[in-house]
Amino acid sequence: MIKSLFFAIIFSIFLNFATFAEEVKVFTFTKEEFQKLKVRKIKKYTKYSLGSNENGNFLRAEAEGQASGLGKEISIDLNKTPFLNITWKIEKNLSGINEKSKKGHDYAARVFVIKKTGSTALSNRAINYVFSSNEQIGQHWRSPFTKKSIDYVLSTTNENNNEWVTVKTNVKKDFKKLHDLEVEELNGVAIMSDTDNSKRKSIAYYQNIYFSSD
Repeated sequence: MIKSLFFAIIFSIFLNFATFAEEVKVFTFTKEEFQKLKVRKIKKYTKYSLGSNENGNFLRAEAEGQASGLGKEISIDLNKTPFLNITWKIEKNLSGINEKSKKGHDYAARVFVIKKTGSTALSNRAINYVFSSNEQIGQHWRSPFTKKSIDYVLSTTNENNNEWVTVKTNVKKDFKKLHDLEVEELNGVAIMSDTDNSKRKSIAYYQNIYFSSD
């Protein structure tokens, strides 16, 4: 009886450890990481800065007619860790713009997941998870600039304005649903806050971006 109880406790410990271990942190938002992130500028540089609160480090993004992203080449095994987790907040939103149009295709906060499907960047497939200022959660549409990137609303300021919110989505299932692709491995993740099309001002925060097994 005692031995059985002992093994039950041991197995419980290992199972809990295994569950904890099945997480892949994407961004740490430290000074060291910040200096190494790849910056892609479209029009002027978004103002990114680091900060921290009781829940850890975060990234602040302020855009005013600007558009640049921060990216990281990272391999994510979607068979092991298919769930993308994001904690974010919009302090100043972009209400009133048409996010589905070229003139209004701006987001205070978005996280791209990228799958290489060819020899050039233009051939890659992407899902653009967005914190919308206008549309409803669950809505999705193709980018007005490229058919190979799909915008997918995970949060909206209609429900969560100027407050932290945590969301989770199954990226493997999303690629099948949105791109009709069976994707087993991702090749990159990027953050972008942009207002180059609408010429408006936005302020957003990113925190705790990671992949998990459940």
